[in-house]
Parts: sequence; C-alpha cells; structure tokens
Amino acid sequence: MRGNLLYVPKFNREIILQYFKLQNINLLIQMAFLRKINTRAKTAVNTGFGDNAANYGGRFLNKDGKANIKKTGIGILERYSWFHSMLAMSGLKFFLVILAFFIVVNFFFALVYYVLGVEHLGGMIAHNEREKFLEAFFFSTQTFTTVGYGRISPTGFVTSAIAAFQSLVGLLSFAVATGLMYARFSKPTAYLKFSQNAIIAPYKGITALMLRLAPYKNTTLTDAEARLTLGMMVEENGKVANRFFPLELEFDKVNALTLNWTLVHPITESSPLFGFIKDDYKINAGEVIVFIKAFDDMFSNTVVTRSSYTFDEIIYGAAFNPMYHRDETNAVTQLDLDKLNDYRKVDLA
Repeated sequence: MRGNLLYVPKFNREIILQYFKLQNINLLIQMAFLRKINTRAKTAVNTGFGDNAANYGGRFLNKDGKANIKKTGIGILERYSWFHSMLAMSGLKFFLVILAFFIVVNFFFALVYYVLGVEHLGGMIAHNEREKFLEAFFFSTQTFTTVGYGRISPTGFVTSAIAAFQSLVGLLSFAVATGLMYARFSKPTAYLKFSQNAIIAPYKGITALMLRLAPYKNTTLTDAEARLTLGMMVEENGKVANRFFPLELEFDKVNALTLNWTLVHPITESSPLFGFIKDDYKINAGEVIVFIKAFDDMFSNTVVTRSSYTFDEIIYGAAFNPMYHRDETNAVTQLDLDKLNDYRKVDLA
C-alpha cells in the first residue's frame, strides 16, 4: 500500500490503462455510429417492443418468429396456454405428450386397482406381484379406451365405481385429444421458409437490403403483403433509446406467391441504413423484423408469419443465386428449395 492507494505493478498498470483506452475507443465508435443514423428516416411508433434500450435484452424476435420475451411474476400454469402449446409444438412432441398422458393416467388407475386388491378383478391369471400389477395396468387401458375384452372384469361396488369413473375420464380425454388433432390439421399456417441470411447487394447503381422467402408446401398463397421494420438503438438528447424504422420495399405486395420472393429495400438517402459501411453491421446491434401476410385459398383464411435478422446475420457484399429454372422437359418451372440460402460474394462500389 502507498498512502491510501493500492499499489499496482507498472506492467499491470499499463495493461489496465490499455484496457480502458480500448473501452473508451469502443464507446466513441458506438456513439459515433448512433449519431450516424439517418435522422431523415421516419420512425415507427406503437411497435409493441418498447423504447428503453437499457431494459431490453437480446433480439426482438427469435428465428421462429416468436417474441424473445420471458414472462415472470405469476405461476407457470397462468403464464402458459396449454391449448396454444399443444397446437404449436411439433408433431412428434405432440404424439409423445399424448402417449405420456395415456401411460401416466393408466398407471395411476392401475395403482388404485392394485392397492384396493386385485382379488376384486375377476379373471386374472397372474402368478406374482409384478404380473398382478401388469394385469391391472392392461385392464386399466381397456377400461380407459372402452375396449373391454371381457377376460378381466371388476367385482364389488368400489372397483366397479372406479372403472365407471375411469371410462368417463377416457371418453372425455379422447374427445379433447381428437379436438386437438383436428385443430392441428385445420389450423391455417403460412408454409413459408426464409433465407438464413439477409444481404446487402448491388441494386440499380446503389445498394439494397435483400432477403428471400419461398412457399414450401403445395399451397396457393395470394395477395401476399410484406412489411420490414428496422429496430436499433439511437442517440437522442444524449440518451440511447430503441427506435423502429419502417423500411420501404421495391414491391410490398404480390398477387400470387408461387415462386420465391426477394424482398428489396433500396438504401436511398431516406433509408435509415444510408451511409452504413461493412464495419457498422459488425460492431453494432440492430435487427430487421419481417412480417408476411397472405391469403390461403385452401383454408379460405389469412395466414401470417414473421422472422428477423440481426446485423450479424446480414452479409455485406453478396447476391442471391437463382433458385428456379426450367426442368428437363422445358414444360415446367422447377423451384429448388435447397438453394434458398445460396448466395455469392460481390464487390460493392
């Protein structure tokens, strides 16, 4: 100790000073970038994402289009809608949940029959405790599904009452499962895939932000509309805040979405991206949010989907490769969905 100050060796002092020097340089670069954003660009209000940059963590939307929000303060059963969760989960997970429910419920009733005494189940041929429980379990499954093969039957009032109650539970459970299955198949869904990256590409003597999407099911989408919003931090009166800028598109509507659709935002003087260079996309945080709405004539309903691209998912100096062409017969247009993400590097003036 020297005086009231902690002594730091000269070598360590130099490292610490160098560290803070770099931190100050990064802060200056960051603030210079925030001031660089085109103030002539129009901002969007009422986006639902808030404007306090200090209170927001991570990206606004996940790649699956869901808001990057974690809700707390109330119980988990109040936070989650089991109906929406069952409709949104994958087909395999949905089947596993139904199977797990079937096994757990029948295991519970089998345990009840076993505790009451398997002697109240007539027709059993079990020789040990394990076989007795398995007989009770399979009797439970037969009662739950109202199959009732007849070899095992309840005897006595209590066992018969439990079997009758289980039959009611089974009927209601299968009604709910059937409704969920129907809802999953009948739910309008926008079967669209987005490219993994957005790009900054040459466009009519300037540059443009581009991203690509394509339908991947044998559906027909008409009257498709697209909207792009750029979310990023800006400096206002010495404070940093989240601001959202609508990005004007070359075409924001198409009559029919049958092939791929490349969304093009020309980076003109009125664009919030005007003047950005390659390093600006690397060292700063920003996110392009994509909203797509179309009409599906099979469902006779409007379908909606969304996605987003952070700045580190934007490739500076690239161009998408074509993904459709004539087939071998020259009579059909072939759309290669595996080329949705294909791009080539190009030089930007």
